[in-house]
Amino acid sequence: MLERLDQLRPRVEKLQFGGAAGTLASLGDQGLAVQDALAKELGLASPDIPWHVARDGIAEAVGFLGLLCGALSKIATDVILMMQTEVAEVAEPHQEGRGGSSTMPQKRNPISCEYIIAQSRGVHALVPQMLAAMAQDQERGTGPWQTEPLAVGQAFLLAHGALAQARVLAEGLTVDVARMQRNLDSTGGLIVAEQVMMGLAPALGRGGPSRRQPRLRPGPAAGRAVGPGPDGRPAGLGTSLGRRGGAADRPFRLSRQHPGLHRPGAGAAGLTLDDRRDAADPGTGSAW
Repeated sequence: MLERLDQLRPRVEKLQFGGAAGTLASLGDQGLAVQDALAKELGLASPDIPWHVARDGIAEAVGFLGLLCGALSKIATDVILMMQTEVAEVAEPHQEGRGGSSTMPQKRNPISCEYIIAQSRGVHALVPQMLAAMAQDQERGTGPWQTEPLAVGQAFLLAHGALAQARVLAEGLTVDVARMQRNLDSTGGLIVAEQVMMGLAPALGRGGPSRRQPRLRPGPAAGRAVGPGPDGRPAGLGTSLGRRGGAADRPFRLSRQHPGLHRPGAGAAGLTLDDRRDAADPGTGSAW
């Protein structure tokens, strides 16, 4: 966002000083000199031409506030979800007299997050108003121009409030690292199953149900929720696929026993895993 802001400022922070018709006629031959001196005094850039009805700069400024508040809303939304009791990985900073519940004394409500989201919604509602105000008539807007003051001040005020609450959140956020680790461990490693899948892809294939391409046949574990097994670790899909030598080891072993398994056009050796499962791993009752 800082990079966007740096890029934005030269386009937005320009002097508007053109006189009644944008010609600086009342200043005679000193018009441009007065304009440059005024811009320097105000710390603004001198415009190439008057931009009284070219409102893209001011609309871009409010659009930037919309982007900023969108980013802040993302942070606030994630913190709210991570503060839920069943997740409980982070918590807003404790402040006396704030965030408590009148009926649940153990609760810490996400007050800063709520303020961030509420104020950001207000900014997002004002961005279309600024965009609509760009359609100004001829060289003097009659109506669209007058709608801008209704939006610009509110947008900056609300964005300031959202930023202030985001700072409180960032400086005092409590993070429960141990809880995060427990949540990651709750699937018994299935959260990183993508690596296993990619390791199996050369042997099993990743395409459609062609008889020349190896594939898994859905078994009784398909779609089953993962719950605790006898040893306290998650059961379900991971346990079903790993009953005999691990989910990854069995197909790798099968591939080594039948090198042509995953090569199209390999004749008898090019049968699918469905055809080879009994010969390769008899009596397992597996879900292959």
